[in-house]
Amino acid sequence: MLTYDGATEGELARRLDLPRVVLYDTIPSTMDVAHALAHEGAPSGTLVLADAQTRGRGRGGTSWMSDSGAGVWMTLVERPSNLAAIEVLSLRIGLRAAHVLDRFAGQRVQIKWPNDLMLADGKVAGILVEARWREQRPEWVAIGVGINLAPPAEYLRGASLGAGHRRTDVLEELLPALRAAARVVGPLVDSDLEAFASRDWARGRRAVAPCAGVVTGLSRHGALLIQTLDGTVACASGSLVLEGAET
Repeated sequence: MLTYDGATEGELARRLDLPRVVLYDTIPSTMDVAHALAHEGAPSGTLVLADAQTRGRGRGGTSWMSDSGAGVWMTLVERPSNLAAIEVLSLRIGLRAAHVLDRFAGQRVQIKWPNDLMLADGKVAGILVEARWREQRPEWVAIGVGINLAPPAEYLRGASLGAGHRRTDVLEELLPALRAAARVVGPLVDSDLEAFASRDWARGRRAVAPCAGVVTGLSRHGALLIQTLDGTVACASGSLVLEGAET
């Protein structure tokens, strides 16, 4: 019987207070499995976990290295219906995940817009939220999260939470936070913007993309605010690249 840090699917579901947990040894992507399960009617709170992924992906089709036992590779199915909330869900997920991971990292986790969690020595986690629609209404969202527990290979840039953390311990604190984020409705509020500002990896730094200028913050609808020569621009899409950085 397949287990995850010694726990079966049923034991994990009880421990994490979820309706269903599906475990895999090695699969291409937990995101793809979660979408298939949701299409078949899987309830909110269905969690897909893999020990390793061969084609884990990030935003924009980028790859995410997901070696066996080296991190938490997961996708959570939720069924929110509020359009304004879905628009900013990846940011709400990031804020709550960063707060949880502070304790495991031993330092304050920062957020790189729109969906990367950063430590002093690089990216420690990534978030990918994909929605599926029916008749212009959201039917479900798949919330993918990848967290490095072990240092990435030498040829990869990145950070890790460090040795000594069990994946199940991280999940036990992380899942309630993610599910709470998925239940919130509406755009970002003042407390969200303040929390983001306190963790903003790029605030005050000069960006070359998604447009050139100085990063000043975040809008209520999740757009990155950049002060340009022509005024403040709200960038709702694209990837943030800072001046002098490779990514």
